[in-house]
Amino acid sequence: MAEATTARTQGPGEKDRGAEKAESLWKDVWYSLRKNVPAMVSLGVIALLAVVAIVTFVAPQVLPYDPYQQDLSVSFQGPSPEHWFGTDQQGRDIFCRILVGSQISLTVGLLSVAISLTIGVTLGAVAGYKGGVVDTIIMRVMDMMLAIPSILLAIAFMAALGQGIDKAIVAIGLVSIPEYARIVRSQVLAVKQSDYVAAARVIGDSDATIIFRHVLPNVMPSIIVRATLGISSAILDAAALGFLGLGVQPPAAEWGDMLGRGRNYIFSAPHAMIFPGLAITVTVLAFNLLGDGIRDAFDPKSRNR
Repeated sequence: MAEATTARTQGPGEKDRGAEKAESLWKDVWYSLRKNVPAMVSLGVIALLAVVAIVTFVAPQVLPYDPYQQDLSVSFQGPSPEHWFGTDQQGRDIFCRILVGSQISLTVGLLSVAISLTIGVTLGAVAGYKGGVVDTIIMRVMDMMLAIPSILLAIAFMAALGQGIDKAIVAIGLVSIPEYARIVRSQVLAVKQSDYVAAARVIGDSDATIIFRHVLPNVMPSIIVRATLGISSAILDAAALGFLGLGVQPPAAEWGDMLGRGRNYIFSAPHAMIFPGLAITVTVLAFNLLGDGIRDAFDPKSRNR
């Protein structure tokens, strides 16, 4: 009945104009993003990392060396034509290990953001839309989580869950939930007073339908920007956990773990620490610059400059 009423109150012409307006918005955003050189360069770097991760996972034989094969006779060799980034303490090729490590970093970044995004957006939308006691309870829990530095909270979760890539994904995903919840709640508080939300209530739409069909699509730009920036934070947190020996465990090629082990040889073999550190820096910087570019692209003032 509600769908039939919606169809009567919104004619085909209005639907077409709404679709055209949404399509025009995304075209404007893409056009603005294309003019942002740092964002496009960052997008290219991220695309390259994604291709490397997929190729090394599907066809690891394309790598010149086995990233897990130990050869102590060539340990701590510096960069050379044979080993572009040198070798580590166990004689493994650092370049190949960094390429394979992109699989772990991108997987942790994407999956942990998916967890925090799903839970955080749901909690924030419910808190903002329902208000009252529900809002108070949800946001006070989020405030308690925000009162603890994210890396310390992630360490606490890892201590409770144990070590491993799956545990790291869950821990990093959980500590990022409050950020999404607060952003979505603030956006929902502004949007829920709109006329189209009031009209949806009048025609009998349920709260869940109003939230997920009418409210959340209008706060999507903020969610997209935060998710892009959240991937960089998740990669950095994963590297920090690996650096501390709490994240992905050897012999897995994880950038943070490689950086942590290389720091013991900073003077005798600095390349063992420098190249994993550069991989983390470049990846995090790429996602941050892309997130800034997307934020500017969604801003009408930035598009009109």
